[in-house]
Amino acid sequence: MIDRPALIPLLLVPVLALVALPLVGSPSTWITLTAAGLAMGMIIFIIASGLTLIFGLMDVLNFGHGVFIALGAFVAVTVLGAMPQWVQADHLGLNLAALALAMIAAMVVAGAVGFVFERVIVRRVYGQHLKQILITMGGMVVGEELIKVIWGAQQIALPLPAALRGALIVGDAAIEKYRVLAMVVGLLVFGAMLLVLNRTKLGLLIRAGVQDREMVESLGYRIRQLFVGVFVVGSALAGLGGVMWGLYQQNVIPQMGAQVNVLIFIVIIIGGLGSTGGCFLGALLVGLLANYTGFLVPKVALFSNILLMGAILLWRPRGLFPVTSR
Repeated sequence: MIDRPALIPLLLVPVLALVALPLVGSPSTWITLTAAGLAMGMIIFIIASGLTLIFGLMDVLNFGHGVFIALGAFVAVTVLGAMPQWVQADHLGLNLAALALAMIAAMVVAGAVGFVFERVIVRRVYGQHLKQILITMGGMVVGEELIKVIWGAQQIALPLPAALRGALIVGDAAIEKYRVLAMVVGLLVFGAMLLVLNRTKLGLLIRAGVQDREMVESLGYRIRQLFVGVFVVGSALAGLGGVMWGLYQQNVIPQMGAQVNVLIFIVIIIGGLGSTGGCFLGALLVGLLANYTGFLVPKVALFSNILLMGAILLWRPRGLFPVTSR
C-alpha cells in the first residue's frame, strides 16, 4: 500500500519548478536558473549530509561541523595549488584527476581531524544536547584559529580548473559546467548513503545500534567503534562539501564553515532531523528557491530559506520526513 502522505513532499521540487516557470517567463532563463538551483542544492546536501548522518545515527548536535567544511576547502587550495599543470591544462581528464585528488585529501584530513574531535570533545557529552552545542561551538572557534595559523586569515582564491570554466549551451539556455559536476557528485553521495544505510550489514548494525544499543552489543558487536566511524565519515563528507562550496564560491576564508552552518541547520530542520532523504529534498528546495527569488525578487532571496523553513514547519512541524525515534 502506497503511503500517499509520505509521497506529497516528493512533489514539492517539481511543483516549485513549475510554479516558477510562468513567473520567470523565458524558458531558457528558467532552465538556467533551475540547473543552478539544483547544483546549489546538491552542494548544500553534500555539506549537510555529514551532519545529518551524525545527528540521525548518533543523536549528536555538532555545531562544530563548519570547521570540517573550512578545513576541506583549505586542503583543496593546497592540493590544487601543488598541481598547476593539471589544473590549468585545458584537458577535462587532468582537471577531474586533480579535483579527485583534492577531494580525497580533503576527506582524509577532515575525517582524521573528526576522529580527534570525537575522542577529545564529543565523547564526553553524549546524550547531553546543551553541552554538545556549547562545546562543539567552542571547538569550531579553536579550529578556525588553527586554520588561520596554518593558511592565514586572508581570503584565498580557489579558481575552477580550466576545462570546468564556462557553460554548456542547451538550446538557448546556458548551464555552467561546474554545476553539472556538482549535480553528479551530489547524486553519487546521496546514492552511496542510501545504499550503505539500507542495503548493507554495516548500515543495519548502525541503525539497530541507534534503536537498541544494549541488544546489539550483547550480540558481540562494538557499537562505540561503529559510532566513531560514523562521526569520521560525517566529518569527511563535510570536508568534501567544503571543496565543492569553495569551488562554487571560487574563494575560501577560515570563517566559511561558520557562515554555512546556519544554512545547514535550516536544511536538516526542513528535511526532518536525521533524515537523509529529507536533507536531500530540503537542500534542493533551498537551492531552487534561492535562485528563483534571486532572479525575481533579489531582496527576498536574502531570507528565502527562512521563509521556506517557516512554511514547511507550519505544515509539518517535525519536518518533511521526521525520524520516528526523535
